[in-house]
Amino acid sequence: MSPEIAMPLAVAVPLVGVALILLARNRPNLREAMTMVTAFSLFAVVLSIFPAVIAGERPTIVLFEMFPGLRFALSAEPLGTTFAGIASLLWIVTSIYSIGYMRGHHEQNQTRFYAFFAVALATTMGVAFSDNMLTLFTFYEALTLCTFPLVTHAGTDEARRAGRVYLGILLGTSIGLQLLAVVATWLIAGTLDFTDGGILAGKASDGVIAVLLALYIFGIGKAALMPFHRWLPAAMVAPTPVSALLHAVAVVKAGVFTVLKVTVYIFGIDLLATTGASTWLAYMAAATILIASLVAMTKDNLKARLAYSTISQLSYIVLGAMMATGAGVVGGAMHIAMHAFGKITLFFCAGAILVASHKTEISQMQGLGRRMPFTFAAFFLGALSIIGLPPMGGSWSKFELVLAAADTGHLVFVAVLMISSLLNIAYLIPVAIRGFLPAPAEAGGNPGGNHEPDGGGISEAPAFCVVPLCFTALGCIVLFFYADWLYAFLRPITGAITGAITGG
Repeated sequence: MSPEIAMPLAVAVPLVGVALILLARNRPNLREAMTMVTAFSLFAVVLSIFPAVIAGERPTIVLFEMFPGLRFALSAEPLGTTFAGIASLLWIVTSIYSIGYMRGHHEQNQTRFYAFFAVALATTMGVAFSDNMLTLFTFYEALTLCTFPLVTHAGTDEARRAGRVYLGILLGTSIGLQLLAVVATWLIAGTLDFTDGGILAGKASDGVIAVLLALYIFGIGKAALMPFHRWLPAAMVAPTPVSALLHAVAVVKAGVFTVLKVTVYIFGIDLLATTGASTWLAYMAAATILIASLVAMTKDNLKARLAYSTISQLSYIVLGAMMATGAGVVGGAMHIAMHAFGKITLFFCAGAILVASHKTEISQMQGLGRRMPFTFAAFFLGALSIIGLPPMGGSWSKFELVLAAADTGHLVFVAVLMISSLLNIAYLIPVAIRGFLPAPAEAGGNPGGNHEPDGGGISEAPAFCVVPLCFTALGCIVLFFYADWLYAFLRPITGAITGAITGG
């Protein structure tokens, strides 16, 4: 299959899956089988694109032309193909997990859930393979709209309020800021095509470039840069598989992916480095890293703590882009993959804990790891990757970002990254430690309140929940040993650069 056929097929396969899921709505086993078949089919289609991109090709297909010079088109390059590969692989894992979670937690409207999940993956593929800013913006907006029913899945007043915040911030930033930047780019450059080195050099003054960049970065609300971050913790009212979708597979990754695409292919890192237009935004990202980490430490609800952790981790990628160096961009791109596996593991664990014990507060979890050893061990491994400790994949992307910060001479960014990792330890590791400590009754304390004794046996969530979280935890380790391959694949984004991983 040629890449020119595979790219539109990657968008179409999940949509075909939607039809199959709806047809099987009255037969749950068949419906979920259709979900799995669709997920595996999408992954196979995306894999077929990799050989051409590895060979240095950039296949492109024009679907239609809206106006002369303004095309709706798809293309494959290393960054987008990496994003599509991660999203399609993790859709398989999330689909398996969803079966265990949705049944174990007795969720309503499961057909609607699986159908909109598939639509979200279709729009994610469109974002990943967009050839220009028009195509990307279209799929970006579609992703916001099709994930709204997932956020409001519970149908409660709290879910509806969260949905209003979700739509209000994401549509407000994209239409009010990002769309304005897209139109201005078209008027200034005469094109919206993603081009190596950017399309704006020599087309506008330094002041205009700075304003335009700010419109893009704050207009990409899915990147959750403060102060446009509140939609993300608000969306935690959704079922845990949706949280995994938001934080690891699609939505937030679409945001930081768009930040990287705009940085590299609209502005160009040379232009940003020369004008200094991105420096103050790098400081905004650094502030978000620290503030969100500090807020995470105050949250007793596990999903809320993980939500603010995600806000912090996303700003690592924004910081990498705004440092305007090849190493920073590649380090940020690597962090998309590393964070995806680490954070989806943590959310899977939070959902498994809810299904097995009906607990959501960290203060309630003492001794729970003795009954759920696989879940809490996986949480510990995922946490190590988010922290950036070997032998976990997150150590490489963080190390690359630290080197980029040192190369630019901004030692304050080095300090921020180091302090952030210490804060990661402070708000993640105690969760795992608390789980394996003796429960209050065993320790001779008062077994009352929210705590329960160990019970003396293993009582994990259903296997459909536990196997996926073990797989993604293992993925964090695998990424450590194959980070050099990922680095080499992403390196052409910014041309030849020196990197610690390859020793170049």
